[in-house]
Amino acid sequence: MKKEYFNKMGAKKYSAKIIVNDKMQSNYIYYIKEEMGKNFDVEFKPELTPKKMLELGVFGGKYITDCENEFPNSWFKNAKISPKYKDINLNYFKVDASLPLSTWKDKGWLFEDDPRGWFQWYCRYYMGRRIENEDIRQIKRWKAMVRHIGAIKKFCRPKDLACRKKQRQALLHWGYDSRLI
Repeated sequence: MKKEYFNKMGAKKYSAKIIVNDKMQSNYIYYIKEEMGKNFDVEFKPELTPKKMLELGVFGGKYITDCENEFPNSWFKNAKISPKYKDINLNYFKVDASLPLSTWKDKGWLFEDDPRGWFQWYCRYYMGRRIENEDIRQIKRWKAMVRHIGAIKKFCRPKDLACRKKQRQALLHWGYDSRLI
């Protein structure tokens, strides 16, 4: 699936065409421009990979259960997923820290290429897709989650995982490893 090409300066680049057919997108096409997990924006430093997030337990296990053909099989091997319904017990902190997709739509937080929201964008960004303006917007949103880290540090003893579990779970949803705070 991956095809290598070189730019004018002789630097190696990556390119692959991905065709998505799942419950929310039909014949959506995007291209991989970077090596998986590499060459992130300098301001974007998630602590968790999509694979690790899925293994820890996020979104009640009901987020990308119909996307196994799009992403590496290894992401799903030890993932805590629930194909039929959202199961909060699959979340690392066993709490619901998600807003419904309808709220995301109402707030205008969704980008047409990523109808599932931030995590779908992150999975595709991690895979190597780049969409300049959308990447800037999503990285700005990711950076805004730091406010929750500040609240946990202010009101909780270090690594007290029983303190502010909803905020900790929300941070996991955004690639921050709140188990370390």
